[in-house]
Amino acid sequence: MVRGRFVGTEAGDDVTLNRKLLLISFLYFAEGFPFGIIEQTLPIYFRIHGMSLVYLGLLSLLSLPYALKFLWAPAIDFLGTRARWICAAQFLIAALMLMLLGLNPADPTALLWVSIGFLAIMSATQDIAIDSYSIELLETREMGMANGFRQAAYRVALVLSGGIFVAVGGWLGWNAAFSIAAVVFLFCGIVSLGLPHVEVHRPSVSISSLGAPFKDLLMRPKVIQVAMFILFYKLSDLAMGPIVRPFWLARGLSTAEVGLITGTFGIIAAIAGGLAGGLFMARFGIFHGLWFLGLWQTVSHVGYAWAAAYPETGHLGVYIASISESFCSGLGTAAFLAFLMSICRKEYSATQYAVLSALFRVTGVMAGTLSGWAAEMLGYAYYFAMTFFLSLPAFVFIFDVRTWIPDNDADQDAAAEYFSSDEDSAVQVRQSPEPVILSGASLYLPEVDGEPQASLEGEDMLEEESRIRPVAVP
Repeated sequence: MVRGRFVGTEAGDDVTLNRKLLLISFLYFAEGFPFGIIEQTLPIYFRIHGMSLVYLGLLSLLSLPYALKFLWAPAIDFLGTRARWICAAQFLIAALMLMLLGLNPADPTALLWVSIGFLAIMSATQDIAIDSYSIELLETREMGMANGFRQAAYRVALVLSGGIFVAVGGWLGWNAAFSIAAVVFLFCGIVSLGLPHVEVHRPSVSISSLGAPFKDLLMRPKVIQVAMFILFYKLSDLAMGPIVRPFWLARGLSTAEVGLITGTFGIIAAIAGGLAGGLFMARFGIFHGLWFLGLWQTVSHVGYAWAAAYPETGHLGVYIASISESFCSGLGTAAFLAFLMSICRKEYSATQYAVLSALFRVTGVMAGTLSGWAAEMLGYAYYFAMTFFLSLPAFVFIFDVRTWIPDNDADQDAAAEYFSSDEDSAVQVRQSPEPVILSGASLYLPEVDGEPQASLEGEDMLEEESRIRPVAVP
């Protein structure tokens, strides 16, 4: 008698969900920590030590590696393992933290600029490796929950590196602060040496294979619609972000109150939103998370429009608007990041995720550039009301996006349909001009006398590993 069982085809199947969530939390804490130092702490550190405003302005160039990281992401796809890239980046970040101790921040030499530039490059490289490793480690149904923990860990790292780190510099001195940061990353590198191995087949390096990640995305059906969805989904948040703090000050909030909103209430609300979004997607899936949580993300902007239109709501109105917006932004961000992770092919995850994450920032840069002009022309109330409408075009493409999202249950159904048994216990293969390709973590193998069979009746029942490639199964 022929029967079947599901056998895991992706490494990471033997890692429990709890351990995966712990790994994701650790990795994204490590990812957020250097970003907070580069974006928030270094400008303060250099200004305290007398760096001129001209040179401080040049520090904005440190954001370039994060925007352009897709240019060297193929190296992480085709050379070595993700875990080795993570370890190497973390050890180098630790070394660069120590190198800053010997450089005079008041006299920015070429070596100083090279050091902090290389620090940004290593931080961006670590981002690529961690994102791609996480995509390989997680199954589609786990990505929603994992992204909730991802947001929480990342934001905690930003608070520590952008706030506590500065305080430590003031209390114990900057040499002690950078030494502690170096120890943190040395510890991260040591822990990363024990990351579970994830076995994903990758094609050999060639000119054609370097372009394969891009070609794969461009050749998928409805690629234009999905690109438009990505461009618009977070546009409301990206357009409102630069205007929020000026609005707080215009309403008379003190610097202490601004710090309370950004450093306490806002962080807690965003973390709670991310975790709540993860729980929602664990129950209902990524697609339902995209539209339901995304709508809450967009509607939350009405709170700011209300607070701006009715000044009599006072500081309390600003607090309510800020906390609700931070919570709902956490909901939408969890869904959006889970979606981006789910549509990447695991063997090309470094390049594809870097490209997709850079894509949605395009409209963000444009919106941020025009935000001050638009807010001055419309006023705060009408500007915040306008941001509500900016993300709505994304929902026009929501059902096109659905076809890109892999589904573990759909994969098992497709596999079960592909392999079927007849009365004579012989396995029949459904004829198709194209090979059946599955995206999930399981492949259905026939068993004869309790042994899984890869080939029956002279026909290959399994595609060799190099031909199994994860794509969306509608």
